[in-house]
Amino acid sequence: MNSTISLDGFGVVLGRLGGWSADQDAYGTPVAPRPATQPEHWLVHADGRRDLLPVRRWHGPPEPEIESVAARCTGPTIDLGCGPGRLTRALAQRGLVALGVDISAEAVRLTQGRGVVALRRDVFEPLPGEGRWAHALLIDGNIGIGGDPVHLLRRCGTLIAADGTLVVEVEPPGAGLWQGQAYVLSGSSGDRELRGPAFRWARVGAEAVARAATAAGLRVVDRFRFGPRWFAELARS
Repeated sequence: MNSTISLDGFGVVLGRLGGWSADQDAYGTPVAPRPATQPEHWLVHADGRRDLLPVRRWHGPPEPEIESVAARCTGPTIDLGCGPGRLTRALAQRGLVALGVDISAEAVRLTQGRGVVALRRDVFEPLPGEGRWAHALLIDGNIGIGGDPVHLLRRCGTLIAADGTLVVEVEPPGAGLWQGQAYVLSGSSGDRELRGPAFRWARVGAEAVARAATAAGLRVVDRFRFGPRWFAELARS
């Protein structure tokens, strides 16, 4: 039986991929290849759901879905939970003022390594330019941050300008709203599993985002899909 020891969560996951070279996945999307000895990582939810974390995608160049989000941004944009910074970089490449924000020091280091600005900060702490951002982004499941989507969306609403928008990635229709504990689990065949500390997390389906937005003083102005991934664009009510 595999043993389980603790490790830090997303920060450790992010820190394990430095130096990978570019490659392509089965869909032709450039990604960073995973060496044979590289463990895989899952986000394990208290309700039994177990999601394989797309770590290679996070470390690669912006995929088409990310470029489609960046293309919606027309002014200064704050990327919340920026991870290794592929979206922040895509925004900057379009000539936009872009700021990546992440609580992980490793994520901030990697984002800055792409030549863009990033800040280590909790989204609920004071942030630069509050109330003046044209766009705020919660991509790659980051609507789950803190385990309370209404509280998070309400906070994000204070970051954008009166005519600004918030773009969030959501679950496909039918997922509903789930809130609970989750943790990151790392492992590979034959090796011991590495379990991170539990933290509060949430999932929001495309059909449930309007209810959460309304409770947060926001409204849905658009829903859009790119391949299997779903997004919603919100504005102040």
